[in-house]
Amino acid sequence: MLKLRSGRTLYYGKGDVLSYRTYAAPLTVKPIPESPYTGDTNVIFAHNITFSVGGESLLASFTEGDNKQVVATDSMKNFILRQTASYDGSTTEGLLTFLGKRFLERYPHIDSLEISADRLPFNSVTVADGEGWSDSRLVFRRSHDEHSSSYLHYQRTVDGIQLVKQESALSHIQLIKVSGSSFYGFVRDEYTTLPESYDRPLFIFLDIFWTYAEEADANDGERGNYVPSEQIHALVQTVFHSENTPSIQYLIYRIGTRILASFSQLSEVRFESNNRTWETVVEPADSSSAGVFTEPRPPYGFQGFTMTREDLDEGNEPQ
Repeated sequence: MLKLRSGRTLYYGKGDVLSYRTYAAPLTVKPIPESPYTGDTNVIFAHNITFSVGGESLLASFTEGDNKQVVATDSMKNFILRQTASYDGSTTEGLLTFLGKRFLERYPHIDSLEISADRLPFNSVTVADGEGWSDSRLVFRRSHDEHSSSYLHYQRTVDGIQLVKQESALSHIQLIKVSGSSFYGFVRDEYTTLPESYDRPLFIFLDIFWTYAEEADANDGERGNYVPSEQIHALVQTVFHSENTPSIQYLIYRIGTRILASFSQLSEVRFESNNRTWETVVEPADSSSAGVFTEPRPPYGFQGFTMTREDLDEGNEPQ
């Protein structure tokens, strides 16, 4: 949220700026044991961008209707789209840094800026190639599954443009584990109607956010320390598959320790989770027998949790 020195909130901007850039620089990342992902050709480098600005010079546009210092949101949209063509990097975070700093350089009366983007995933289709199959380098299909995103907040100070906050994310993960999860031992009193469960199908919605210790690792894929959302997703799947967990809280804690242990360049990881466990209609006889379930009725439980490298320093690193 952008504020003036007085503490007053002041911002305006443009949302849903859809940018479909082709042939950005390819991204190459270090492999990890849990994932086959090693990079992206970035033939389609597409984003949905949200952009907002603030500053003392803009106050008169609100209080007096004086627009002399106002950069129209249509101009913001055109700036984003045209400048995206000049970006020579390979990461969403780098693109947002490039756009944010260029905008503040172009308009020195703007004091602060927030910019975020959802990566719009396009996956190469598989085509017949002689006697086998290969990935097309020309045809891609739009995916509406999980997507990565990034957020940056810049503030102009006497020392120049300063980064206030940077966060990368993987959003809209939806995973169901049919066996190997439980929930029991919680407080029971006159308000408790939930039965204890020692083996339940667990369906979670999950958003994960992470912050780099050094901004440059997020912006420059060539440094070799970029953390792709594809590898974060693989770690989530691996932990969910391999560990029997007594709660969603403990599940996200185990995921967090694995992420921080795998990527020493990250300083923090944050979770927002949602419990969408199915409602049982026909109880299975055992963990491998047939059961029938349906969508749960609202309201839904949710969790939030932040972890830092101190969690590993305390001896909680995964074995």
